[in-house]
Amino acid sequence: MPIFETSQPMLIAVAVLAYLLGSVPFGIVITRALGLGDLRKIGSGNIGATNVLRTGNKGAALATLLLDAGKGGIAVLIARQIAHEDAAQLAALASFLGHLFPVWLGFKGGKGVATFLGTLLVLDWRVGLACCATWALVAALTRISSLSALVAAATSSLWLVLFNHGTMILLTVVLTALIYWKHWPNLERIKAGTEPKIGRKKA
Repeated sequence: MPIFETSQPMLIAVAVLAYLLGSVPFGIVITRALGLGDLRKIGSGNIGATNVLRTGNKGAALATLLLDAGKGGIAVLIARQIAHEDAAQLAALASFLGHLFPVWLGFKGGKGVATFLGTLLVLDWRVGLACCATWALVAALTRISSLSALVAAATSSLWLVLFNHGTMILLTVVLTALIYWKHWPNLERIKAGTEPKIGRKKA
């Protein structure tokens, strides 16, 4: 049972807190703490786990992946506990936007894949696991992280339909569109056959 009744002030508070949680740039925090340099000057310059992997530190990449996913999932869990399910979806969107456009980095953040998957795992674990499995399958076949992310995002609405959770379709469509927008340069490189594969240090 939610602790509070859903109201406009409550939804605003949920959105702000979820955004702030989502805006924590764990990739930068971890690489700096480990003395790996400024992540924005390494590889692609992205703040996500794939670029952290280009530092050669697999542990740092894994930690970034889990924390970026976790911040989205935690935002959804908190919103669900204190308010209505609609607030949980709002928290998912706000935390995702926080990762993409963090105020601390001049609104230049990551591409949102881990946070996307983390929110889905909490909103509906079946859909989240299906998207994670899709990512893993495409990654195993192609070793291209961006392509795996794009396919996983594109199939999220299909999984929602198959698991009869249509109330989340609008959210996943919006998040998928944002993921594709952030990955536009990757799409161009995929078409050109120049997109780097998982494990390479050079973007």
